[in-house]
Amino acid sequence: MRDNGLVSIYRDDGIVLRSHKLGEADRIVTLLARKTGRVRAVAKGVRRTKSRFGARLEPFTHVDLLLYTGRSLDVITQAETIRPYGEPLAGDYPRYTTGTAMLETAERLTPVEKEPSLRQFLLLVGGLRALGEAEHDPRLVLDAYLLRSLAVAGYAPALEECAVCGTRADESTMLRAFGIAAGGLTCQACRMPGAATPAPATIALMTALLRGDWRYADASERRHQIECSGLTAAYLQWHLEHSIRSLRHVEHA
Repeated sequence: MRDNGLVSIYRDDGIVLRSHKLGEADRIVTLLARKTGRVRAVAKGVRRTKSRFGARLEPFTHVDLLLYTGRSLDVITQAETIRPYGEPLAGDYPRYTTGTAMLETAERLTPVEKEPSLRQFLLLVGGLRALGEAEHDPRLVLDAYLLRSLAVAGYAPALEECAVCGTRADESTMLRAFGIAAGGLTCQACRMPGAATPAPATIALMTALLRGDWRYADASERRHQIECSGLTAAYLQWHLEHSIRSLRHVEHA
């Protein structure tokens, strides 16, 4: 009776990030929820053919959930699909791999379970929606999502001033070095060994993606998009101190 008194039921909606098998019929589902943040919960019996909501708990799905708090993992008792973002991606390999990288990044950027991360949740929903609508190149959508998510997490790259001394771009023409460890662009005096020297148009593209200037981003040259993607991926993985395995598949798409 004491244990029953501790059971807490709650409702939330979230994006399924991944799932893996547990026992013979269950799954552990990892979600990024609107109010609760990142949650790991058990979906009991979903691998049985007669399961009521197994298909609703696949990655990319936006679901409305009823859960109760367990001792180690919460338990999903009800799931209703809000939007299956994975459906338009299933037959498009570049967009599917891009979406997978977004899901993995969302999980890495929310390291603490049940810590509310509303802005990260909204960015992920917006990114998946843009990916499914196919109005922009999938790699541009991914880079925009990565840069904005990093900014929300407090890791925005310095693109208009020196990341070390604060010299602004309009005060000097020497902000050409991009130091991953330094935190973005640096002036010549603060340049770190091994820093990249991207084209000005590449930095302009990164700035446009951060600001949501899709007119500029869509019109950018392919070589600058490729350079932007390389810098963004390296910057992300440095600050996460962990590789994003899905990015390897995106690069080969």
